[in-house]
Amino acid sequence: MIPMTNYYLGVDVGNTKSHALIANEQGQAIGFGETGTASWEAIGWRDASAVLGALIDQTLASAGLSKADIAGAGFGLAGYDWPEDEEPHRQLIDSLDLGAPYAMVNDAMPGLLAGSTTGWGVAVSAGTSVNCRGRDRQGRVGRVTGSAQLFGEHGAANELVAKAMQAVARAWTLQGPPTTLTQAFIAATGAKDAIDLLAGLARERYHLTPAHAPLVFDVAAAGDPVAQELLIWAGEGLGSLANGVIRQLHFENVAFEVVLAGSFYKGSPRVVEAMRETIHALAPRAKLVRLQAPPVVGATLLGAEQAGVPIHALREALIVSTGRLLNG
Repeated sequence: MIPMTNYYLGVDVGNTKSHALIANEQGQAIGFGETGTASWEAIGWRDASAVLGALIDQTLASAGLSKADIAGAGFGLAGYDWPEDEEPHRQLIDSLDLGAPYAMVNDAMPGLLAGSTTGWGVAVSAGTSVNCRGRDRQGRVGRVTGSAQLFGEHGAANELVAKAMQAVARAWTLQGPPTTLTQAFIAATGAKDAIDLLAGLARERYHLTPAHAPLVFDVAAAGDPVAQELLIWAGEGLGSLANGVIRQLHFENVAFEVVLAGSFYKGSPRVVEAMRETIHALAPRAKLVRLQAPPVVGATLLGAEQAGVPIHALREALIVSTGRLLNG
């Protein structure tokens, strides 16, 4: 009799795009799918079910498998933020009729599972906005709110641009020092001068979005002290998020990895250095590492874990084979 092979499904649902990946028990990626967001916050529950179902069907087809072949599944879900979100998400996934054990986590968690060599530690996600999750050896989870500016959590593009706008306003009113961010934002918006810029932002004729964060990095690299301080502020904010989760999980004296996930970290080494200093003041044995794999790898490892396979047993092989699958 030919022994059966187990297959594991991972799904990473983001606010703008969603990915799915299937791997076998040797950690070989054999199927991949992608689509737009399947988050209920973006498109509602009914459409989320349809998009998620189509994504999984697409991924199974690319692997030449059926739902019956899946031995375990992991879902990283944007919009799965609070206890009240569990039941509707469980109904959503149950409606997919996978017939396999599965786990659901917030979409910040797969980055930790993909980026940490041990399968536990802390992950700080920084792109348009911020989030932070952690997991200890026993699977206990630590978290921040993930609601960013609403609850004073900061350190990514959205918050950095807002803080830079405040610095420009403070410079114009002489509450703060002058900054060449003013000229950079005038050029970016097409404003006539500083007062036109501020009036246009206040009256919404002009708009500065998270996509303008590279301007702050550029101005800082050119030597502007205000912009440089803003990057330190961002790094300290990211480090503060990690420190909250470190305290929750009692990692202060533990050697563990802090996974840096997201595009924001590409902007300037000042951010990472400020973040490192903030974390090491509390947890000197923490090691900061950049996420080198797509988060859907972490979701797939979570799926394997539901079938009783330790994450570290498949991680390296899955990272390499996923890279081959996605890059041809």
